[in-house]
Amino acid sequence: MAVAAPFTPKASKASKVDLMSKADRVPERLAKSDPTSGMVTPPSISRNRSSEWTSNGIPEFVPQGFHQEQQLSEMSGMSVSDPFNPYDGNSSYSEIDSTPSHPHVNPYAHDTATSGAAPFFQQTNAFAQPLQYHLYAPIGPQRDNLLTYQKTAHDFFLSESLRQDLQRKAEATLQVLPNSNLPASIEHFHSLVPLDLSHSKAITPFGYKSWVYKAMSSKDGHHYALRRLEDFRLTSEKGIEYARAWKSLTSGSTVTLHDYFTTRVFGDSSMIFVTDYCPLAKTLHEHHFSHTSFARSRNAGVIPEQSIWSYIVQLTSALKTIHTSGLAARLITPSKILVTDKNRIRLNVCGILDVVQAGDATPLHEHQQTDLYQLGCLGLSLATNNPNAASTSENLAKSVEAIPRSYSDRLRNTIITLLNTCTSAADPCTTDIITFASSISDAVLSSLDANLLAFDATTSELSRELENGRLVRLLAKLGCVNERPEYNADAMASARATAAGAPGGPFAGQHNPTAAAAAAVTSNSWSETGERYYLKLFRDYVFHQVSPEDGRPVVDLGHILACLNKLDAGSDEKVTLMTRDEQNVFVVSFREVKRGLESAFGDLLRSAGPGASSGGSGPGAQSMGRM
Repeated sequence: MAVAAPFTPKASKASKVDLMSKADRVPERLAKSDPTSGMVTPPSISRNRSSEWTSNGIPEFVPQGFHQEQQLSEMSGMSVSDPFNPYDGNSSYSEIDSTPSHPHVNPYAHDTATSGAAPFFQQTNAFAQPLQYHLYAPIGPQRDNLLTYQKTAHDFFLSESLRQDLQRKAEATLQVLPNSNLPASIEHFHSLVPLDLSHSKAITPFGYKSWVYKAMSSKDGHHYALRRLEDFRLTSEKGIEYARAWKSLTSGSTVTLHDYFTTRVFGDSSMIFVTDYCPLAKTLHEHHFSHTSFARSRNAGVIPEQSIWSYIVQLTSALKTIHTSGLAARLITPSKILVTDKNRIRLNVCGILDVVQAGDATPLHEHQQTDLYQLGCLGLSLATNNPNAASTSENLAKSVEAIPRSYSDRLRNTIITLLNTCTSAADPCTTDIITFASSISDAVLSSLDANLLAFDATTSELSRELENGRLVRLLAKLGCVNERPEYNADAMASARATAAGAPGGPFAGQHNPTAAAAAAVTSNSWSETGERYYLKLFRDYVFHQVSPEDGRPVVDLGHILACLNKLDAGSDEKVTLMTRDEQNVFVVSFREVKRGLESAFGDLLRSAGPGASSGGSGPGAQSMGRM
């Protein structure tokens, strides 16, 4: 049997030979054999550091391409073009296995980078700008113990995690699927994108094949989720009454139903339910019970008890609104509950069973009792991390006994109360949603406190953007006023001639009120000798600063924000403005600059005429004048 030589660091030949000889002599001297079994016991290896093992002869690791190829070859002991070098970017090691790899492609997942859905989108080989492209993203350690007047750049903007989350949701909302076989439009909805994660559909709990799409409405420009029931015919007027009742229901823990209609654009008779679209939402089953979930593999399937209480409280709130409106949810399962944010869930597909099974004669109170029982089954599944915990009576009993191993008796008793809810008219029961909500009042208060803290954090983040809105309006005014080409001397002379009806002009022989209003603004008020010339110099002072030593541009976000805030407040602080030729100097206050800006912008609005504040008739036409 051949024995491979042990690994030794690259050193001198003498040391290498000496180590190898010692390694060959060790088994002969220290190996012990068992006469009964004939097995050889390996010797114990001493952990004492040998004097021959030194780090002086070990080369330091250098990334590929940092030095020349000859140095890389000497350090690694391999040729640069060695096909078996795993650290060589030019290695042809992958050519050994010529079998093509075809990963499973999920065309409906939002995360195209991990799901392999890139071939379904345009410019798949082009460079895609990442979401973290803003310069104000906080990178590196943050400074502590700042003074009251000191701030960092990212203190003026949204937090990095919230900004990325909002941008990912916006990206998912605007995602399109070109060259699809879906209809171009359904009623006033267009740009359909499938949201289902499975390629084939079985019969759903509704009794029909169901498909979900994201679409944009041409009426209001918002995005909605369209749930399609294949081969369904609406034949009962009672189903329409149920749908109208669900349209009028509003709850923060349910997905609102906005519209419903039938269509034949798919080649069959389909029923379409229009609901709110929640970007990047997952079902509760995908979030907790999917075996391919990264969170499940990391946390070994243990769901925090506070999260389970939060789910129960939110669903209880939804059921209270539904039951007090004379309706029943009828379908509270992990696959029909959406997780839209951290510990934030919404009850989905409400009202579809009422429309599909409009002829069902089951009393309403039995459906409502079934809602409570399904809520208990959901809590049991979450507590045991088993979606089939209540599938049979035997599994249910074992699952209830396993709850105290990881959770409190309070949670166990609450789940038992829900599971003991009767569902038969022959066995009257007094438990309803109001009684149950009263029994978990402590959990409701804890959830309310957590929501208030989250609301305070969101309000704090929103306050940062409030300041940004003021600065944007100020920048818009400066951009509209500074260096307008139509208000130079030649343009003003032409405007006066046009306003007076000069011969040869388009308004010859008649009065042009718009041109007359423009001519009312004197040319010297906008020229480089007018009273508002320092607006241009102030623009240079804020945005076009250069280094006094070598004239290099100075980009200082703190200076820009400080000057804009002082201008917006009209501070009495003086500022020195110098012309570009360094021949003239103006010493003015921020209050005077603000007064000149407001005056110039007001003249600009008057010369633009009514209804033309933004150069069009859009929603910003009137808001521009109120900045």
